Amino acid sequence: MSTTTTTKSYAVTGMTCSHCIAAVSAELGALAGVTDVHVDLVTGGISTVTVSSDTPLTTEQITSALDEAGDYRLSTDQPR
Repeated sequence: MSTTTTTKSYAVTGMTCSHCIAAVSAELGALAGVTDVHVDLVTGGISTVTVSSDTPLTTEQITSALDEAGDYRLSTDQPR
């Protein structure tokens, strides 16, 4: 049985430093099925968080993990 990896990028606000990267990566990485989290930090702007998982994740799962990590939010704007 083969596993298909799903990769999706999210625009996230509120990230300013390496601590933010670690907190967001830890919470998202703890979600069931997540195999990789990569953050492109834009200090004080809109960062790109890319999550790879064995199963698709819901927006609610991502939002909840960001809330647990700190004051981070999904943005409707695109990262720059």
